[in-house]
Amino acid sequence: MKAMSAPVLTRTEPATPRRPALLRGHRLAAVVALALSGAGAQAQSLKELYEAARAYDATYLAAKAQAQSAEHRAAQSDALNRPSLTATGAATLARVDPPNNSFSTIAAVGGQAVSVTVPTGAAASSRVAQAALNARYPLFNRANGASVEQARKGLESAAAELEAAEQDLIVRVAQAYFDVLAAQDTLTTTRASKTFITEQLASAKRNFEVGTATITDTREAQARFDLATAQEIAADNDLRAKRIALDQLVGRTGVAPKPLAVPVVLPALAPAVVEDWVNTADGRHPTVRRARVGLDVAQLETAKARAAESPTVDAVGSLGATDSRGNAISSTSRGTATNASVGVQLNWPLYTGGLTQNRIKETLALEDKAGNDLQAARRGVAQGTRVAFFGVQSGQARVKALEAAEVSSKLALEATQLGYRVGVRVNLDVLNAQTQLFSTQADLAKARYDVLMGGLRLRQASGQLVGGDVDAVNLLLAR
Repeated sequence: MKAMSAPVLTRTEPATPRRPALLRGHRLAAVVALALSGAGAQAQSLKELYEAARAYDATYLAAKAQAQSAEHRAAQSDALNRPSLTATGAATLARVDPPNNSFSTIAAVGGQAVSVTVPTGAAASSRVAQAALNARYPLFNRANGASVEQARKGLESAAAELEAAEQDLIVRVAQAYFDVLAAQDTLTTTRASKTFITEQLASAKRNFEVGTATITDTREAQARFDLATAQEIAADNDLRAKRIALDQLVGRTGVAPKPLAVPVVLPALAPAVVEDWVNTADGRHPTVRRARVGLDVAQLETAKARAAESPTVDAVGSLGATDSRGNAISSTSRGTATNASVGVQLNWPLYTGGLTQNRIKETLALEDKAGNDLQAARRGVAQGTRVAFFGVQSGQARVKALEAAEVSSKLALEATQLGYRVGVRVNLDVLNAQTQLFSTQADLAKARYDVLMGGLRLRQASGQLVGGDVDAVNLLLAR
């Protein structure tokens, strides 16, 4: 429909043509959108901010450190099947003071008989130094084998946890990114709506002054203007909050996300069958993988409990030396002695007071629990995948409906403006049509972001979300 001239001309003004308010509002919206988008070159893409978050986000870095520690924990278990060597040493010093025993005798001193006391004992001391090397090598130990396998399963679980943390980071960065874009769009729409209402308010005042409209039109326009002002303040504050959240996530300040390229073309949902997504999730989702590893670990724990009834065989060896030093009246012990031994040691628990049998029963019950946990994880993932799939489908349909509604709302506004100029519509009708158009445009922009986020969440729900999916979304952004 061809744009018509604005209806607001007083009787004393020259009849000069004016741009339709709708077109002026659209031009203002485009200018504000350009300003909010970061003016091109300084804007950051989703891929760039995701890489920044991988190096800054504390939650992700903590998960990464946890996965690295699991590698060293798994390596510790390898020592169970390797020889061990220990060194021991000791040094002692002993002193024995005997009782003060003596006997008396008669001795001639200077021609005189004198009684003399002679001690019968003396103090004794000894110094002993010992050193030894003891070696052990397990030849047969079923429990050790199960422990090593458990450690390797733990490494698989840690890898799944790190993958889940990476997927969560992608979703959090993308959500914060599109939250900022949605807040920008809301502020742009609010300001454009306020500009349109301002023009309608001025038109209503002029028409009232010349007697072609009632005070009702002015008051209705004033009420809409005041409401638009409040909405602008709220939208501006919301944008600030969304920017702060994105800055905090990526470790930067003044982040300006790139907007979607125009015209916006959303990717199709592939595969288009929900069961294909569910089947993929059953084998790839980190939660299912961790639960499956948990069942394997529980089964190995049962094997360890049963192994407690089996014998263990170790090769053992030792090499030692003892150095002794001592003195006494009656005896003296000095010298160095060495000893060496090598052999095979068998340990076979014959009776443990019921400890082993009850331990086996405990691990069997825990094995059943792990199996049920796995089933619960699989069912939960399947449900979440289906919900995410139908959410994306619904979002795509909603985008198409809003695109059609946007076109209809534009035509309705133009028709309402024409009716206002010819006197069959009132100012309130124009304001309502304008509100409907800008509300539809804001909803459409938000729905597009929701579809993109829904696609990422669907891939996360099915365990397929990887860094390459960020690149795919990045292609939809303005260059």
